[in-house]
Amino acid sequence: MNIRKGNPEDMKSVLGLIQELAIFEKEPEAVVITEEDLIRDGFGEKPLFHVFVAEIENDQKQKEIVGIALYYYRYSTWKGKTIHLEDLIVKEKMRGTGLGSALYAEIMKQGKKDGVRRVEWNVLAWNTPAVNFYKNSGAKILEDWQVVQMDEAGVNAFLEKL
Repeated sequence: MNIRKGNPEDMKSVLGLIQELAIFEKEPEAVVITEEDLIRDGFGEKPLFHVFVAEIENDQKQKEIVGIALYYYRYSTWKGKTIHLEDLIVKEKMRGTGLGSALYAEIMKQGKKDGVRRVEWNVLAWNTPAVNFYKNSGAKILEDWQVVQMDEAGVNAFLEKL
């Protein structure tokens, strides 16, 4: 297994893993981004995200991306610069191999290197293996906080009311 920074050529595989996660989270139709979006947004003059990829040599002796950790920087009025781990995805066939732990550790190392005061992410409450993994790593799950989002249709509807 090799973990490295992702590059534009990896985005087809990254998108495949994002789609696999959407299926696992029971929202396969929710993914609307394209490989081109990922290349533009992650590798332009001002990248909106960064990604670590985990690759193995498959049965055909070819390198295969089997996991990713996609993150970006945020700013907290309390903590300053933080990292938001958007997605940590491991192909189903590779779960339980330590690959997810290795990607998770890479994010924490990046946070330490960057001097951030917090690394944060969301986890679905029903994803018990992930919840337990994070708790066992020392992460705090903030039970009193709720994730709030407004999708494109909601933004449009809100603005029409103004």
